[in-house]
Amino acid sequence: MNWITSLLSNLNYPTIFFLMMLESTVIPVPSELVVSPAAYHAAAGNINIWLVILFSTLGADLGATINYVVAYYVGRPVIYRFANSRLGHLCLLNQQKVEKSEKYFYDHGMIATITGRLVPGIRHLISIPAGLSKMHYGWFLLYTTLGAGVWNCILAALGWYLHSIVGEDQLNDKIAEYGDYIKYFIVGVVCIVAAYAVLKHMLGKKKKVDD
Repeated sequence: MNWITSLLSNLNYPTIFFLMMLESTVIPVPSELVVSPAAYHAAAGNINIWLVILFSTLGADLGATINYVVAYYVGRPVIYRFANSRLGHLCLLNQQKVEKSEKYFYDHGMIATITGRLVPGIRHLISIPAGLSKMHYGWFLLYTTLGAGVWNCILAALGWYLHSIVGEDQLNDKIAEYGDYIKYFIVGVVCIVAAYAVLKHMLGKKKKVDD
C-alpha cells in the first residue's frame, strides 16, 4: 500500500477523487485520512474547500457505483466467495461484514443508503446490498450522494478546524482522536433515527388495526 501512502502525502483534486473512489469500493483507504487533510490544506489556502468536498463526493459516488454494479450482476454467491478469498481478506473484507451490511440495508430500507454512509464498518459496503436487491440506480445514486456529501462535509469541517489548533505534524493523531468522537456521535444519531422510524412504523400498524 506504499502507493496509497504516496498519494495521501500529495493530495490534489485528482488524487482526492481517486482515493475516495477506492474508499467506497473494498480497498481499505480511510476517508478521514483523505478529506480532513485535504480540508486542512484548503484552510491554508492551497486548494479550495468546496472542490475538496465535490471531488471527494464524486469519487465516493463512482466507488459505490462499482460495488452496486458488481453486486447487481454477479449476485450473492460470487460476492461471498470474494469476501472469503485471500484477496478479500487483504481488503479487510469477510462474509460477516457483507452480511452485516445486508442486514442493515434490509432492516432500514432504501434510506439505509443514506444513513449507512455514516456508519463505521457499513459505509463502504452498503452499496453491495443495494445492488443485490436491484435497487433503482437513480434513487441509489441520489441517496449515496446525500450520505457521502454529509460525511465529507463533516470530515472537511474537522480538517478546517484542526488547521487553527494543530501543526501538520500532529494532524493525523488529532484526526484519529476527533474522528472517534464523530463516529460515536453519528452512530448515536443513526440509532435514534432508526428507533424513531421503527416506533413510527409500529404505531402506524397499531392505528390500522384499531381502525
